[in-house]
Amino acid sequence: MRKSTSTDPLDYEILIRRYDMGNRYASYCPQLGEMIKGTSHQEVEEAMKCRILEHIEGLKQRSADQAETNA
Repeated sequence: MRKSTSTDPLDYEILIRRYDMGNRYASYCPQLGEMIKGTSHQEVEEAMKCRILEHIEGLKQRSADQAETNA
């Protein structure tokens, strides 16, 4: 699966699911193909938002590095 190359955070979905009798949560981002598990809705949502922003920063850094190499 290819990860998204969008640098717009609004292009990424966060899906959250409760399981194990409501004691555990998982967030999933289809555009990254990644899942994060935790013990609260807010915990997994915030962790995935951070992961998305890390991914976007990595994309921007690679783009800047390529522009520097090509200059």
